Amino acid sequence: MNISGNTVFIPGATSGIGLALALALKAKGNTVIVGGRRTELLERIAAEHPGIDTVHIDTADAASITAAARQVLAAHPDLDVLVTMAGIMCPEDWRRPEAFLATAESTVTTNLLGPIRLIAAFIEHLQTRPAATIMTVSSGLAFTPLGITPSYNATKAAIHMLSESIRLQLSGTSVSVVELVPPAVRTELMPGHEENAHAMPLDAFVAEVMDLIDSQPDAGEIQVERVKFLRYGEARGDYDQVVEALNAHP
Repeated sequence: MNISGNTVFIPGATSGIGLALALALKAKGNTVIVGGRRTELLERIAAEHPGIDTVHIDTADAASITAAARQVLAAHPDLDVLVTMAGIMCPEDWRRPEAFLATAESTVTTNLLGPIRLIAAFIEHLQTRPAATIMTVSSGLAFTPLGITPSYNATKAAIHMLSESIRLQLSGTSVSVVELVPPAVRTELMPGHEENAHAMPLDAFVAEVMDLIDSQPDAGEIQVERVKFLRYGEARGDYDQVVEALNAHP
């Protein structure tokens, strides 16, 4: 993925990593469209950041994805980058079905079905562009589990393997697949997470991501240094110790 000169749609970018990445990409000379569910946040972003376009989208709703895709492509027929950013992360207690089932179903719908439906809505268009990118968003938790978020871990592991698989299928087309693999980052993904001393500061994370995109435009995974502790525990042979360390400081 080139660092500049793209037209980028980022659903799920009204806060956190999504918004910070949107602003960083805009600053590099990209045209950026931000998508989200909350109209008031979209209006605030449009007012505070002139030049960023906004579109209402609920990535847990298939009809909303279809409608948003039509709107985005009508306004931006040169779209060539899709970032499937939207996601939720919630604690679950799997000892009692009433304490996890509804949350698990919602997590799967948003974190897994959402990206699948987004890719389905844009893939034909992206293949018409001379060079295009799908950026998926997994997590260090795709490789090392956090005990309190089983469904989040599972959906991010699925996103990793989905990314690997569709990259194979799209080989030979104009569409590349890049997987962004965040560590814990100080955002509002879960209550109190933005103050987690063990999480990476958001500005530092996005700055490193942008440096990696710039220096490694052909990378299949964007891995900041901080996530490699989780990403490669099994390969290093210290997986059990990594799991223990992660769950000692969730």
